[in-house]
Amino acid sequence: MTPHAVISGAGIGGPALAHQLASRGWKTTVIERFPQRRNEGQNVDIRGAAREVIRRMGIDADVRAANTGEVGLRFVKANGSHAAAFPIAAPGERDGPTAELEILRGELSRILIERTIDHADYRFDTQIIDVHDHGDHVTATLHDGTAIDADLLVIAEGLRSRSRRFVTPIEVTDLDMYFAYATLPRNDADDQWWNWQNATRSRTVHLRPDNLGTTRAILTFMSDVRGLEELDQDAQVTILRRTFAGIGGVAPRVLAELDKGAPMYFSAVGQLRNSVWSKGRVALLGDAASCNATFGGAGTSLALIGAYILAGELARARDTRAALARYQLSMRPFVDAAPYIRPAMLRMANPRTRTGIRALHAGARLVSSPVGKALGAVTGNRMNAAEHLPLPDYAHEAGTAT
Repeated sequence: MTPHAVISGAGIGGPALAHQLASRGWKTTVIERFPQRRNEGQNVDIRGAAREVIRRMGIDADVRAANTGEVGLRFVKANGSHAAAFPIAAPGERDGPTAELEILRGELSRILIERTIDHADYRFDTQIIDVHDHGDHVTATLHDGTAIDADLLVIAEGLRSRSRRFVTPIEVTDLDMYFAYATLPRNDADDQWWNWQNATRSRTVHLRPDNLGTTRAILTFMSDVRGLEELDQDAQVTILRRTFAGIGGVAPRVLAELDKGAPMYFSAVGQLRNSVWSKGRVALLGDAASCNATFGGAGTSLALIGAYILAGELARARDTRAALARYQLSMRPFVDAAPYIRPAMLRMANPRTRTGIRALHAGARLVSSPVGKALGAVTGNRMNAAEHLPLPDYAHEAGTAT
């Protein structure tokens, strides 16, 4: 009998797992609460072992074709002058802020769904409201009353997953920071750099290129007020307009486009350290399992690696619970090697004062200089360590967990 997995979440991890399971003879049903595939969001990068994952999945060429074309990170001042620059790494060098494989989250989701649409049953505009683990199978009940029996349920949702409660009640740790992602019409002044503009009171404005003929803008600010991500978009735009008033530089352009109704996604930064990734026949994948912070792109690589390892362990083991335990154990080195965002790091990168911004720019100039690069090559960093973690080889595994 063909094994069946229900997957909740059609972002990155869910379709990636559907792809991996289909290659091992599984049937999959992918549940997504949004009415269609989501296009909004940030640039994400594919680093370390995740590059090998997409190669083994056969989508490397598709990902490269959809690359944003970003050439590096550049700190800029309100007057447009440049404070420091970090070009994309040359072949053989470790990645910097901009990875070799830089892609929009929506584009990567599109590629994965297109590759699995003929093998997976995608059900948009629905969500799981109840789960019953019978021991030998699990039943997921949807909000329309439909019940789906499966051998496995995987929660591949985001950091603030509503379905994680079926595995663990663990809470998200908020980091007192908000991000607003907007899509702007591209103009003649836009280039292929990720331009980062700091302003006082821990505010930043970013412009980044994409491969779709538009420009991606990001506004960030720090606040200990909770729940702003739950407000409607009009209220969020009002908050952004007041927060970023008078900054100068590219901020007025971004605010003007938001007033015109530019597509926007607003989120609160948080992180999750979770020691429980499964319960019975229900498992967590991606940010729903562990999240160092809801920005920076590392979660995308971990979701791709996690999907590969979970499917591989299910093929290797004869028992689902044993496979889920091995999956978490095998993922631990990758999770531990990912850069962990600390509040002090956020404050350093988002200074409150002009003096702090000048110090940040001075430090960036030093790090980007030949001397700074030489020191970095000698000392290394955690992200560089993650580049060399070996990826398990499941190519010859033919079993199926039950």
